[in-house]
Amino acid sequence: MLEGVTFLNPSFFWLLLVLPLAIVWYILKYKNQTAELKLSSLKGFNVSNSLLPKLKHLLFVARLLALVFIITALARPRTSNTTTKTKTTKGIDIVMAIDVSASMLARDLKPNRLEALKNVAAEFIKGRPNDRIGLVEYAGESYTKTPITSDKSIVLRSLESIEYNTIIEGGTAIGMGLATSVNRLKDSKAKSKVIILLTDGVNNAGSINPKIASELAKEFGIKTYTIGLGTNGMALSPVRLKPNGQFQYGNTKVEIDEALLKDIAAQTGGKYFRATNNKKLETIYDEINKLEKTDVEELKFTSYKELFRPLLLIAMLLLLVEILLRFTVFRSFV
Repeated sequence: MLEGVTFLNPSFFWLLLVLPLAIVWYILKYKNQTAELKLSSLKGFNVSNSLLPKLKHLLFVARLLALVFIITALARPRTSNTTTKTKTTKGIDIVMAIDVSASMLARDLKPNRLEALKNVAAEFIKGRPNDRIGLVEYAGESYTKTPITSDKSIVLRSLESIEYNTIIEGGTAIGMGLATSVNRLKDSKAKSKVIILLTDGVNNAGSINPKIASELAKEFGIKTYTIGLGTNGMALSPVRLKPNGQFQYGNTKVEIDEALLKDIAAQTGGKYFRATNNKKLETIYDEINKLEKTDVEELKFTSYKELFRPLLLIAMLLLLVEILLRFTVFRSFV
Protein backbone atom coordinates (compact mmCIF):
# COMPACT_ATOMS: atom_id res chain seq x y z
CA MET A 1 0.00 0.00 0.00
CA LEU A 2 2.83 2.37 0.85
CA GLU A 3 5.05 1.17 -2.01
CA GLY A 4 6.67 4.14 -3.73
CA VAL A 5 5.47 6.59 -1.03
CA THR A 6 8.06 8.93 0.49
CA PHE A 7 7.73 11.59 3.21
CA LEU A 8 9.10 15.09 2.78
CA ASN A 9 8.99 15.87 6.54
CA PRO A 10 9.29 12.51 8.35
CA SER A 11 10.36 14.23 11.58
CA PHE A 12 6.67 15.03 12.25
CA PHE A 13 6.13 11.36 13.08
CA TRP A 14 7.74 12.07 16.46
CA LEU A 15 4.41 13.67 17.36
CA LEU A 16 2.89 10.18 17.41
CA LEU A 17 4.53 9.80 20.82
CA VAL A 18 1.71 12.00 22.11
CA LEU A 19 -0.83 9.24 21.45
CA PRO A 20 0.17 6.92 24.36
CA LEU A 21 0.15 9.93 26.70
CA ALA A 22 -3.31 10.88 25.47
CA ILE A 23 -4.59 7.34 26.06
CA VAL A 24 -3.19 7.29 29.62
CA TRP A 25 -4.70 10.74 30.27
CA TYR A 26 -8.11 9.60 28.98
CA ILE A 27 -8.14 6.48 31.16
CA LEU A 28 -7.22 8.44 34.31
CA LYS A 29 -9.75 11.16 33.53
CA TYR A 30 -12.48 8.61 32.91
CA LYS A 31 -11.88 6.92 36.29
CA ASN A 32 -11.86 10.25 38.11
CA GLN A 33 -15.12 11.35 36.46
CA THR A 34 -16.93 8.10 37.18
CA ALA A 35 -18.94 8.25 40.45
CA GLU A 36 -19.42 5.10 42.48
CA LEU A 37 -22.42 4.23 44.67
CA LYS A 38 -22.36 1.02 46.64
CA LEU A 39 -25.77 -0.62 47.23
CA SER A 40 -26.59 -3.91 48.89
CA SER A 41 -29.14 -4.78 46.22
CA LEU A 42 -30.35 -3.58 42.77
CA LYS A 43 -33.72 -5.28 42.95
CA GLY A 44 -35.57 -2.01 43.22
CA PHE A 45 -33.97 -0.52 40.09
CA ASN A 46 -34.59 -1.04 36.42
CA VAL A 47 -31.24 -2.09 34.92
CA SER A 48 -30.70 -0.87 31.35
CA ASN A 49 -28.75 -3.04 28.86
CA SER A 50 -28.15 -0.19 26.38
CA LEU A 51 -24.80 -0.22 24.54
CA LEU A 52 -24.83 3.54 24.11
CA PRO A 53 -22.84 4.37 27.29
CA LYS A 54 -20.17 1.87 26.26
CA LEU A 55 -19.91 3.21 22.73
CA LYS A 56 -19.08 6.69 23.95
CA HIS A 57 -15.37 5.65 23.97
CA LEU A 58 -15.55 5.70 20.18
CA LEU A 59 -15.53 9.49 20.39
CA PHE A 60 -12.05 9.40 21.84
CA VAL A 61 -10.95 6.81 19.26
CA ALA A 62 -12.23 9.06 16.47
CA ARG A 63 -10.26 11.99 17.89
CA LEU A 64 -7.09 9.87 18.11
CA LEU A 65 -7.49 8.68 14.52
CA ALA A 66 -7.99 12.25 13.37
CA LEU A 67 -4.75 13.20 15.15
CA VAL A 68 -2.90 10.32 13.41
CA PHE A 69 -4.12 11.47 9.99
CA ILE A 70 -3.15 15.10 10.72
CA ILE A 71 0.38 14.10 11.81
CA THR A 72 0.77 11.90 8.72
CA ALA A 73 -0.40 14.77 6.51
CA LEU A 74 2.17 17.08 8.14
CA ALA A 75 4.87 14.55 7.19
CA ARG A 76 3.91 15.24 3.53
CA PRO A 77 3.48 11.81 1.96
CA ARG A 78 3.95 11.77 -1.81
CA THR A 79 4.82 9.55 -4.72
CA SER A 80 7.36 10.45 -7.37
CA ASN A 81 7.80 9.62 -11.04
CA THR A 82 11.29 10.12 -12.46
CA THR A 83 12.03 10.18 -16.18
CA THR A 84 15.57 10.22 -17.53
CA LYS A 85 16.72 11.78 -20.78
CA THR A 86 20.26 11.54 -22.10
CA LYS A 87 21.70 14.27 -24.20
CA THR A 88 24.94 13.92 -26.11
CA THR A 89 26.85 17.15 -25.50
CA LYS A 90 30.00 16.32 -27.43
CA GLY A 91 29.81 13.64 -30.12
CA ILE A 92 32.57 11.86 -32.00
CA ASP A 93 32.65 11.14 -35.74
CA ILE A 94 34.46 7.91 -36.59
CA VAL A 95 35.44 6.39 -39.94
CA MET A 96 36.60 2.79 -40.04
CA ALA A 97 38.94 2.16 -43.00
CA ILE A 98 38.99 -1.57 -43.75
CA ASP A 99 41.47 -3.41 -45.94
CA VAL A 100 39.59 -5.84 -48.21
CA SER A 101 42.51 -7.17 -50.22
CA ALA A 102 42.83 -10.93 -50.87
CA SER A 103 45.31 -11.32 -48.00
CA MET A 104 42.46 -10.48 -45.57
CA LEU A 105 41.20 -14.01 -46.26
CA ALA A 106 44.25 -15.45 -44.46
CA ARG A 107 43.26 -17.96 -41.78
CA ASP A 108 45.65 -17.01 -38.96
CA LEU A 109 42.56 -15.40 -37.35
CA LYS A 110 39.38 -17.46 -37.18
CA PRO A 111 37.57 -18.02 -39.48
CA ASN A 112 39.72 -15.52 -41.42
CA ARG A 113 41.04 -12.01 -40.90
CA LEU A 114 38.14 -10.23 -42.59
CA GLU A 115 35.38 -12.12 -40.76
CA ALA A 116 37.18 -11.76 -37.42
CA LEU A 117 37.44 -8.01 -38.02
CA LYS A 118 33.75 -7.73 -38.96
CA ASN A 119 32.67 -9.49 -35.77
CA VAL A 120 34.78 -7.28 -33.51
CA ALA A 121 33.95 -4.07 -35.40
CA ALA A 122 30.22 -4.81 -35.10
CA GLU A 123 30.48 -4.95 -31.30
CA PHE A 124 32.48 -1.72 -31.35
CA ILE A 125 29.77 0.02 -33.39
CA LYS A 126 27.02 -1.21 -31.05
CA GLY A 127 28.96 0.22 -28.12
CA ARG A 128 29.00 3.75 -29.63
CA PRO A 129 25.27 4.71 -29.58
CA ASN A 130 25.94 8.46 -29.36
CA ASP A 131 28.49 8.76 -32.18
CA ARG A 132 28.33 8.90 -35.96
CA ILE A 133 30.22 6.20 -37.82
CA GLY A 134 31.16 5.65 -41.46
CA LEU A 135 32.91 2.87 -43.40
CA VAL A 136 35.61 3.00 -46.07
CA GLU A 137 36.81 0.00 -48.06
CA TYR A 138 40.18 -0.15 -49.76
CA ALA A 139 42.44 -2.57 -51.58
CA GLY A 140 44.29 -1.29 -54.67
CA GLU A 141 41.86 1.63 -54.63
CA SER A 142 39.35 2.93 -52.12
CA TYR A 143 35.74 4.09 -51.86
CA THR A 144 33.18 5.03 -49.23
CA LYS A 145 31.02 2.12 -48.22
CA THR A 146 28.86 4.16 -45.82
CA PRO A 147 29.03 7.94 -45.14
CA ILE A 148 29.16 8.93 -41.47
CA THR A 149 25.73 8.43 -39.96
CA SER A 150 24.09 8.05 -36.55
CA ASP A 151 21.91 5.19 -37.85
CA LYS A 152 23.80 2.18 -36.51
CA SER A 153 21.52 -0.30 -38.30
CA ILE A 154 22.70 1.03 -41.66
CA VAL A 155 26.35 0.85 -40.62
CA LEU A 156 25.98 -2.69 -39.27
CA ARG A 157 24.26 -3.90 -42.46
CA SER A 158 27.00 -2.31 -44.57
CA LEU A 159 29.69 -3.89 -42.41
CA GLU A 160 28.08 -7.31 -42.74
CA SER A 161 28.01 -6.99 -46.54
CA ILE A 162 31.76 -6.29 -46.79
CA GLU A 163 33.58 -9.16 -48.49
CA TYR A 164 36.50 -9.77 -50.79
CA ASN A 165 35.65 -9.16 -54.44
CA THR A 166 37.48 -8.78 -57.71
CA ILE A 167 35.74 -5.52 -58.60
CA ILE A 168 38.22 -3.45 -56.60
CA GLU A 169 41.70 -3.37 -58.05
CA GLY A 170 44.09 -5.70 -56.21
CA GLY A 171 46.83 -4.50 -53.87
CA THR A 172 46.95 -2.48 -50.67
CA ALA A 173 46.55 1.28 -51.10
CA ILE A 174 46.95 2.48 -47.50
CA GLY A 175 47.39 6.08 -48.64
CA MET A 176 44.16 6.09 -50.63
CA GLY A 177 42.21 4.39 -47.83
CA LEU A 178 43.42 7.03 -45.39
CA ALA A 179 42.80 9.91 -47.83
CA THR A 180 39.23 8.77 -48.53
CA SER A 181 38.58 8.58 -44.79
CA VAL A 182 39.98 12.09 -44.31
CA ASN A 183 37.70 13.34 -47.08
CA ARG A 184 34.67 11.95 -45.22
CA LEU A 185 35.64 13.75 -41.99
CA LYS A 186 37.26 17.01 -43.06
CA ASP A 187 34.00 19.01 -42.99
CA SER A 188 32.70 17.43 -39.79
CA LYS A 189 31.76 19.79 -36.93
CA ALA A 190 32.13 17.08 -34.28
CA LYS A 191 34.18 17.67 -31.14
CA SER A 192 36.47 14.81 -32.10
CA LYS A 193 37.20 13.18 -35.46
CA VAL A 194 38.75 9.72 -35.54
CA ILE A 195 39.91 7.24 -38.18
CA ILE A 196 40.51 3.57 -37.36
CA LEU A 197 42.65 2.26 -40.20
CA LEU A 198 43.26 -1.47 -40.43
CA THR A 199 45.57 -3.30 -42.82
CA ASP A 200 47.45 -6.58 -43.02
CA GLY A 201 50.07 -5.59 -45.57
CA VAL A 202 52.31 -2.90 -46.98
CA ASN A 203 51.42 0.04 -49.17
CA ASN A 204 51.94 -1.23 -52.73
CA ALA A 205 49.21 0.47 -54.76
CA GLY A 206 47.32 3.71 -55.17
CA SER A 207 48.22 7.19 -56.32
CA ILE A 208 48.39 8.87 -52.89
CA ASN A 209 51.41 8.56 -50.63
CA PRO A 210 50.38 7.48 -47.09
CA LYS A 211 52.56 10.19 -45.54
CA ILE A 212 50.77 12.88 -47.54
CA ALA A 213 47.43 11.43 -46.45
CA SER A 214 48.54 11.48 -42.81
CA GLU A 215 49.58 15.13 -43.18
CA LEU A 216 46.07 15.89 -44.44
CA ALA A 217 44.60 14.10 -41.43
CA LYS A 218 46.78 16.15 -39.12
CA GLU A 219 45.81 19.40 -40.87
CA PHE A 220 42.11 18.69 -40.36
CA GLY A 221 42.60 17.61 -36.74
CA ILE A 222 41.73 13.97 -37.40
CA LYS A 223 43.24 11.45 -35.01
CA THR A 224 44.18 8.13 -36.62
CA TYR A 225 44.44 4.78 -34.84
CA THR A 226 46.24 2.20 -36.98
CA ILE A 227 45.98 -1.57 -36.61
CA GLY A 228 48.33 -4.10 -38.16
CA LEU A 229 46.40 -7.35 -38.56
CA GLY A 230 48.16 -10.71 -38.80
CA THR A 231 50.17 -13.21 -36.81
CA ASN A 232 53.95 -13.11 -36.52
CA GLY A 233 55.81 -15.31 -39.02
CA MET A 234 53.82 -17.41 -41.49
CA ALA A 235 50.09 -17.49 -42.17
CA LEU A 236 47.82 -19.69 -44.29
CA SER A 237 46.90 -17.23 -47.05
CA PRO A 238 45.50 -17.24 -50.61
CA VAL A 239 48.36 -17.86 -53.08
CA ARG A 240 46.50 -18.33 -56.37
CA LEU A 241 43.05 -18.56 -57.90
CA LYS A 242 41.91 -21.96 -59.10
CA PRO A 243 40.03 -22.42 -62.42
CA ASN A 244 36.82 -22.94 -60.42
CA GLY A 245 37.18 -19.46 -58.93
CA GLN A 246 38.24 -20.60 -55.47
CA PHE A 247 41.52 -19.69 -53.76
CA GLN A 248 44.30 -22.14 -53.16
CA TYR A 249 45.91 -21.56 -49.77
CA GLY A 250 49.53 -21.84 -48.76
CA ASN A 251 51.82 -20.61 -45.99
CA THR A 252 53.16 -17.15 -46.77
CA LYS A 253 55.20 -14.70 -44.76
CA VAL A 254 53.22 -12.00 -42.96
CA GLU A 255 54.48 -8.58 -44.03
CA ILE A 256 53.09 -5.47 -42.34
CA ASP A 257 54.66 -2.04 -42.72
CA GLU A 258 54.63 -1.34 -38.99
CA ALA A 259 57.01 1.62 -39.35
CA LEU A 260 54.53 3.36 -41.66
CA LEU A 261 51.53 2.59 -39.44
CA LYS A 262 53.37 3.84 -36.35
CA ASP A 263 54.35 7.04 -38.18
CA ILE A 264 50.74 7.72 -39.29
CA ALA A 265 49.47 7.21 -35.73
CA ALA A 266 52.20 9.35 -34.17
CA GLN A 267 51.78 12.19 -36.65
CA THR A 268 48.02 12.45 -36.14
CA GLY A 269 48.00 11.98 -32.35
CA GLY A 270 46.67 8.42 -32.49
CA LYS A 271 48.17 5.08 -31.54
CA TYR A 272 49.41 1.96 -33.33
CA PHE A 273 48.27 -1.56 -32.40
CA ARG A 274 49.22 -5.03 -33.57
CA ALA A 275 46.53 -7.73 -33.63
CA THR A 276 48.02 -11.21 -33.92
CA ASN A 277 44.88 -13.16 -32.95
CA ASN A 278 41.15 -12.77 -32.38
CA LYS A 279 41.48 -12.01 -28.68
CA LYS A 280 44.09 -9.33 -29.28
CA LEU A 281 41.89 -7.72 -31.92
CA GLU A 282 39.01 -7.53 -29.44
CA THR A 283 41.31 -6.01 -26.82
CA ILE A 284 42.48 -3.35 -29.28
CA TYR A 285 38.96 -2.19 -30.12
CA ASP A 286 38.09 -2.17 -26.41
CA GLU A 287 41.08 0.07 -25.75
CA ILE A 288 40.14 2.46 -28.57
CA ASN A 289 36.62 2.51 -27.18
CA LYS A 290 37.98 3.61 -23.79
CA LEU A 291 40.36 6.17 -25.28
CA GLU A 292 37.63 7.89 -27.27
CA LYS A 293 34.96 8.81 -24.74
CA THR A 294 31.79 10.67 -25.66
CA ASP A 295 30.47 13.25 -23.18
CA VAL A 296 26.86 12.45 -22.34
CA GLU A 297 24.66 14.63 -20.13
CA GLU A 298 21.91 12.88 -18.20
CA LEU A 299 18.83 14.96 -17.43
CA LYS A 300 16.37 13.76 -14.78
CA PHE A 301 12.81 15.07 -14.47
CA THR A 302 10.86 14.20 -11.31
CA SER A 303 7.14 14.85 -10.85
CA TYR A 304 5.54 14.50 -7.41
CA LYS A 305 1.98 13.60 -6.46
CA GLU A 306 1.06 14.99 -3.03
CA LEU A 307 -1.03 12.67 -0.83
CA PHE A 308 -1.61 14.84 2.28
CA ARG A 309 -4.93 16.38 1.12
CA PRO A 310 -7.02 13.17 1.39
CA LEU A 311 -5.55 12.58 4.87
CA LEU A 312 -6.62 16.05 6.03
CA LEU A 313 -10.10 15.52 4.63
CA ILE A 314 -10.44 12.22 6.53
CA ALA A 315 -9.20 13.90 9.74
CA MET A 316 -11.71 16.74 9.35
CA LEU A 317 -14.50 14.25 8.70
CA LEU A 318 -13.61 12.27 11.84
CA LEU A 319 -13.55 15.44 13.96
CA LEU A 320 -16.86 16.56 12.51
CA VAL A 321 -18.48 13.19 13.26
CA GLU A 322 -17.01 13.23 16.78
CA ILE A 323 -18.40 16.71 17.50
CA LEU A 324 -21.84 15.90 16.10
CA LEU A 325 -22.12 12.69 18.11
CA ARG A 326 -20.84 14.38 21.28
CA PHE A 327 -23.55 17.05 21.18
CA THR A 328 -26.36 14.83 19.95
CA VAL A 329 -26.42 11.07 20.59
CA PHE A 330 -23.91 11.08 23.48
CA ARG A 331 -24.88 14.42 24.96
CA SER A 332 -26.26 12.97 28.21
CA PHE A 333 -23.19 10.75 28.71
CA VAL A 334 -20.33 13.16 28.03
